[in-house]
Amino acid sequence: MPKKRPAAPDSIPVLPSKSADHYFRFHRPHAHLAPVFGNDWFALKAESFARFFGTPVFLIGQTIIVALWISANVIGLTQFDIYPFILLNLAFSLQAAYAAPLILLAQTRQADRDKAHADADAQHREALATANEERQRLAAKQGEQMVELLKQNTQLTEMTKELSQRIEVLTSEMHSKFLQGGLT
Repeated sequence: MPKKRPAAPDSIPVLPSKSADHYFRFHRPHAHLAPVFGNDWFALKAESFARFFGTPVFLIGQTIIVALWISANVIGLTQFDIYPFILLNLAFSLQAAYAAPLILLAQTRQADRDKAHADADAQHREALATANEERQRLAAKQGEQMVELLKQNTQLTEMTKELSQRIEVLTSEMHSKFLQGGLT
């Protein structure tokens, strides 16, 4: 039974072979990077909330709320924020005051992840280039060995041909001597 290595971060299974790092290097979190706001609960929730700002659900929902807000105040269903809708402007200002830093947080964290992936890609390309050079060197060495073996094979074939011819000559000489001297 093969030994199991300790599990990688985030419970990604690790194969018992040495090449496990090759297969999972892009899926593991990049622990060497220190995110701007860390990986605590607040940072993760703030980033997910900032990402929500750009979704169609948020934009359509906000549009519906603003349309209802303005309609209710213009029609006269309520009078809590009459034209020029100062409370609505204040709500938008408050939303912008929180949205901008959250969006910057999400962009910074994404830039950190992109940099880590770019570094991993560069290391992977370098490893591929090194492996390719090693394969080419090995292929050249094997090619040289094949040429040497072909030369040796040719020499052996020539020697075999010469020895066969020599045996034929000797056999002919012996045959002629037996025929001349008779069977004794």
